[in-house]
Amino acid sequence: MITRFAPSPTGPLHLGHAYSAMLAHDMARAANGTFLLRIEDIDRQRSRPDWEARILDDLGWLGLTWPVPVMRQSDRMQAYHTALDDLHARGLIYPCICNRRDIAAAASAPQEGGDPVTGPDGVVYPGTCRPSTPHRGPLPDRAALRLDMARAVAVLDGPIAWKDADGPHEATPERMIACIGDVVLARREMGTSYHLSVVVDDAAQGITHVVRGRDLSDATPIHVLLQRLLGLPTPAYHHHRLIRDAAGKRLAKRDDARAIATYRADGATPQDIRRMVGL
Repeated sequence: MITRFAPSPTGPLHLGHAYSAMLAHDMARAANGTFLLRIEDIDRQRSRPDWEARILDDLGWLGLTWPVPVMRQSDRMQAYHTALDDLHARGLIYPCICNRRDIAAAASAPQEGGDPVTGPDGVVYPGTCRPSTPHRGPLPDRAALRLDMARAVAVLDGPIAWKDADGPHEATPERMIACIGDVVLARREMGTSYHLSVVVDDAAQGITHVVRGRDLSDATPIHVLLQRLLGLPTPAYHHHRLIRDAAGKRLAKRDDARAIATYRADGATPQDIRRMVGL
């Protein structure tokens, strides 16, 4: 078993992060496996070295250990570009110049009828920039790159299937097109996206079990689809419960009152943190 914790260095770790990291660490250790750490810093505008240093310090204080060196996504742009080149050569991606306002307006247009469909990335893209034939020309630098979902699922035979901790799941091609749509695989300011990089990196690290929150479960069919398109293995998935505040709202990085550093400053121990999150 090889698990991983993959934080973004854009803010402090909170109790929810601690739970996910410790759970992945515990699962790997119980199976005599390996727990890996990956720094997901593709958002170069928001990622900061001091946040990364604090993350490493908090995880070490919690008693977690991992092999070094740590993988950083900012070092792996060539791997993402190789995957994009593969999909481009098969006519499965296309450039898109729409911004969020354009998408919301197009999805809400009267001719669309009804309320816009919302998927894992927000409003399902209405296809404004989707070409009628596969895009074969050069990819412009200042455009997002989208997966042509209809063409992508047509490449595969049957539904997208995967295993989660609570059993088998599958998504039909029709659901992938209608409820997920043409997701972005490379943002213009990043050169990649969460969906693409997490799939490429999980394969590169040999991850066998992806341990992450239930808030990311809706993204799993996208990742399984990309794994199949790119010829990569599909790990098992464990989407765990979310740690919530007193009002029932899941924690976010802006919840500094529940940051691990705050508890540490108040004299909490790693065992206290474990009790707080139910471990």
